[in-house]
Amino acid sequence: MRLVARPNRNSPLRDAMMPVAAVAASLLICAVLILLAGANPLTAFGIMAKAAFWGKFAAPLILSGLAALVALRTRFWNIGGEGQIIVGAMAAAWVGALTSLPTPLLIPFMLIGAALAGAALAAVPASLKTRLGVDEVVSTLMLNFIVMYLMQALLSGPWKDPVTGWTNSPSILRAAEFPVFWKGTRLHLGVLVAFLAVGVVGVIMKRTTLGLSMKIVGENPRAARHAGLDVTRVTLAAALLSGALAGLAGAGEIGGIQFQAIASISSGYGYAGIGGALLARLSAAGIIPAALFIAAITTGADEMSRQTGVPFFIADAMQGICLIAVLVAMTLSRYQIRFRTSPERRATP
Repeated sequence: MRLVARPNRNSPLRDAMMPVAAVAASLLICAVLILLAGANPLTAFGIMAKAAFWGKFAAPLILSGLAALVALRTRFWNIGGEGQIIVGAMAAAWVGALTSLPTPLLIPFMLIGAALAGAALAAVPASLKTRLGVDEVVSTLMLNFIVMYLMQALLSGPWKDPVTGWTNSPSILRAAEFPVFWKGTRLHLGVLVAFLAVGVVGVIMKRTTLGLSMKIVGENPRAARHAGLDVTRVTLAAALLSGALAGLAGAGEIGGIQFQAIASISSGYGYAGIGGALLARLSAAGIIPAALFIAAITTGADEMSRQTGVPFFIADAMQGICLIAVLVAMTLSRYQIRFRTSPERRATP
């Protein structure tokens, strides 16, 4: 007996329901873990959901999810979102502290500088892949550590406070802080940027030649070459856009949350964004609910742990369970999995 996978017919309803089923299955499994930890799952989930909306919200996860989505559309596995968020934050922190810039230009230049920094970092592994055939999973992952230690060197060196000795960058100017739309919350300009980015990426993917080219390259690079598409150029364009989106997430953390660069500026947002993109089934519109769900797990876990006594590491387990459930759901959506009895082999005389 062996497993046989056959392609399924396209079904929009099934494709829409599979992520919902994956989330429901992962929540059910996680509810068992929370029960074993001695807490009420409904109370724990309620605390996590509230923290997702009223804590850091989901702006960095929306942008990192979009970054992963754009790259995955062309089969470019950008595992470097974490590093691209960090360089975006570093660029925003540097620009935001410049006293030579006119006040009205501080915030726009912070966003532009962060996007350019993220795009420049993403261009390195993309060029290595398209020119030399270097595996982008390895190169993007290694760049994360290089950027992380580079920032630590800056924080411990040129950016270190000479008076207090704190390993933080100088605070950005007051005029560079993002405006808050709702007093008492963290709904700042970075959240608006994230939602605008969802619309822009959605239009690019569905209404432009670049979006169509990215889809063709992602589904079949060989066919794309035969069709006359420049696969190298399309892959580079996707990588640059992906890095720019991740860089904007870093700018949001500087301008709207921390107001200076710190060693823990990104709490795994780059890695969590990959799960969000898969949960959204590489759909720009699906990124928002996917990011809210991931945010409920990541940013709400600490609050859940404090109020219910549930160990914090359960949040990591929940992310892993959710990702596995999504991957299984995507497989079941595309293929019919059946058991087939292997024919008996007759002995040859």
